[in-house]
Amino acid sequence: MAINALQLPPLSLYIHIPWCVQKCPYCDFNSHALKGQIAEQDYVEHLLADLEADLPLTSGRKISTLFIGGGTPSLFSAEAMDRLLQGVRARIAFEAQAEVTMEANPGTVEAQRFAAYQHAGINRISIGVQSFNAQHLSALGRIHDAQQAITAAELASSLALRSFNLDLMHGLPGQSAEQALDDLRQAIALHPPHLSWYQLTIEPNTLFSSRPPQLPDDEILWQIFQQGDALLTAAGYQQYETSAYAKPGYQCQHNLNYWRFGDYLGIGCGAHGKLSFTDGRILRTSKTKHPRGFMQGNYRDQYQEVELHERAFEFFINRLRLLEPTPRVDFSRYTGLSETTIRRQLDAALAQGYLQESQHHWQITGKGKLFLNSVLELFLPDD
Repeated sequence: MAINALQLPPLSLYIHIPWCVQKCPYCDFNSHALKGQIAEQDYVEHLLADLEADLPLTSGRKISTLFIGGGTPSLFSAEAMDRLLQGVRARIAFEAQAEVTMEANPGTVEAQRFAAYQHAGINRISIGVQSFNAQHLSALGRIHDAQQAITAAELASSLALRSFNLDLMHGLPGQSAEQALDDLRQAIALHPPHLSWYQLTIEPNTLFSSRPPQLPDDEILWQIFQQGDALLTAAGYQQYETSAYAKPGYQCQHNLNYWRFGDYLGIGCGAHGKLSFTDGRILRTSKTKHPRGFMQGNYRDQYQEVELHERAFEFFINRLRLLEPTPRVDFSRYTGLSETTIRRQLDAALAQGYLQESQHHWQITGKGKLFLNSVLELFLPDD
């Protein structure tokens, strides 16, 4: 299989802050329950050292988006966040209109810091609400209440940020369709420019996996999605990704870069990255998961090249999350492969009504969205 030179896609930066007050039973992210005080200054210094070590992988590109996730980044003081962002900007240039997002809990202490985070350079805040129902918040292990979530959203709205997002879950233990829709109505009433609205799934190696709760059946889940999608559409939100809705012009640019098979540098405990090079290589990176090892200076876990036979699947597992058309030229630009290498799989997807094809684009169909796993199976690498 021949490989062509790659066109370098936009570059994003992801920074991981791994601590939470406590571990939620559904969470499979790399997070660690906080014991004592966070060594903020030490961790910031290690983050910047990690970034510096990986700078040669960026090919001199500027950062188009930055996302600080976790864990709970809002456990960091505004002073520590300011030191971090100043240190990042001293080491790598940002595009003029770069989106800079930070995840935050809606607790009182965190929300009081929003203005200071904005002053440090955060222009988009993603608030982990999950539900406004006390019973469901308790079942999810969340430590905020509905009023704190409302207050945090109102505060984010008042700051004139570039945007803010509310994370909301449905299909929760013991949740009725009406309760899920009530959560959604409350979220919409707070007028966030962006809403991440996703169904709870039981992930391996979580407390819910070892002690599975009773979740709504498929009929209720379908009812929630259909009616919730109608509520969001009526309120002016557009679904642009499997679990994301936004007002026009407010899509999360960081996530769009992920799903468009863009590049991203991953810094911090357990962070993952994907970097392309003009010589045709694509590198996947992962960092040491546990803070103890990371803060001893052992940043690198695995750096591994993406093989040619894996690239088609990796491209489509990302691109087909988006509802927008996929430019056909992007496949060759960003994988280094000719479209002829996937012609057989494309023809099968077209024949089964999963995709539509025009001169310049591929578009997933309604049937393709319903049977996305079947579409992706067509592009799985041969053993």
